[in-house]
Amino acid sequence: MKVEWGFDRFISQEDFNNQANGYVVDDICVLGAEVYVCQEKFKGRGDCLSMVKDPISYKHVWKIDNFSSLSADCEDSKTFMQGEHKWKIQVYPKGKGSGKDTHLSLYLALAEPSSLSQGSQIYAEFTLRILHQIGSTHYFGKANYWFSGSHTFCGWPRFISIGYFSLPGAGYLVKDTCVIEAEVTVHGATTNNIML
Repeated sequence: MKVEWGFDRFISQEDFNNQANGYVVDDICVLGAEVYVCQEKFKGRGDCLSMVKDPISYKHVWKIDNFSSLSADCEDSKTFMQGEHKWKIQVYPKGKGSGKDTHLSLYLALAEPSSLSQGSQIYAEFTLRILHQIGSTHYFGKANYWFSGSHTFCGWPRFISIGYFSLPGAGYLVKDTCVIEAEVTVHGATTNNIML
């Protein structure tokens, strides 16, 4: 149960201390609160949305050597932190879903979705790139997505065709090395509150 409510940015100190506004007179300030007690009881669910002011982007670069030797259906990057949550890049070298055997599939995923409370969501903007190792023509996809315990990943099953990706002159697979980058910005989150 929440025992206090309020605003962390109710009024700026400049406005509060400006004598012309009348909040502080002779170094005295009078504070008050009106409280209404409601007898009705409500049971249900409420969501609280928190937005991040001036969100910061984070870039994670993943270099994969011996790419053609990858044997797993899915390879995961090391985890990285952004917006108080752990993330990872997932690559399917031989594709997933509609991209199976024709495309490389690429996703951004929550690394620890079980750490989210039930009903909580994270709103993130992200760009996944396969870096061009010779020039600057990176291959990328950009998306916004609400991640949650039940929706743990987002990306593209048909990110880039295996044929084009593997071309010697394309610049994406050089000396059997691929470099993938994730740029993630967390814009907000919702928490689920049960009201009694």
